[in-house]
Amino acid sequence: MNDIVLALGLEGWKPLLAALAGARLMFRQRGLAWLLVLLGLAGVWFSCTGVVGEGLTRWLLKPPPALTAAQMAELRRAPRTAIVVLGGGRQPLAPEYGAATLTPRGLERLRYGLWLGRETGLPVAFSGGLAPGSEPGPTEAAIAERIAAREFGRPLRWTEDASRDTRENAIRSVALLAPQGIDHIVVVTHAYHMRRAMRNFERAVAAAGVTMRLTAAPMDVPPRLEMKLLDWLPSPSGFVQTRLALHEWLGLLAGA
Repeated sequence: MNDIVLALGLEGWKPLLAALAGARLMFRQRGLAWLLVLLGLAGVWFSCTGVVGEGLTRWLLKPPPALTAAQMAELRRAPRTAIVVLGGGRQPLAPEYGAATLTPRGLERLRYGLWLGRETGLPVAFSGGLAPGSEPGPTEAAIAERIAAREFGRPLRWTEDASRDTRENAIRSVALLAPQGIDHIVVVTHAYHMRRAMRNFERAVAAAGVTMRLTAAPMDVPPRLEMKLLDWLPSPSGFVQTRLALHEWLGLLAGA
């Protein structure tokens, strides 16, 4: 059942399913039924709050901090180094542009990677193909290449357009850059995704049998947790944050 729930992307709805299960017991075991209903409703409420979403992100994923000024200064002097931006999804068609585009998460990663390249003088690569089950069309890397050049005025040095997930992002990026003499990769992705990304890059480097240093350059790093009354109210952003945290945590447990 857990595999089915995960495959359908319903992990964030487990408390609601518990509530429905409790309602079904109403006609036989009222005490147990009411307990399940209340626990389910409380779970739905709290899983949609920013406090729980942010807390789960910090507790389960332990995202690394943003690059410091000292690290940025070191990157400016780093030879044979490349920035690799990991894809975050695409929209097959944005009607207002009349073309495919990256999802907001993908655009955020691209923007930060290009900014980091400008600040450090390092070349930038983008890794992203088509996710399994995607509609035919341009890959994430092709879309990113167009946006980087036309909208940001900063062409990408390399693109990797065959990867379908984080594991393949790492394998194919290492295979692309190692022959170019790159021995230091700066990985750009969201903070909540960084632990899984770095683990896959470490495995890819070991499997390739090359000597390559890795630096995490997370973006959207969660700020210091300061609980306010409104943070305990359910919100769409709170639900999304909780769902992302659970998705990444399950991916870590599964070794993905």
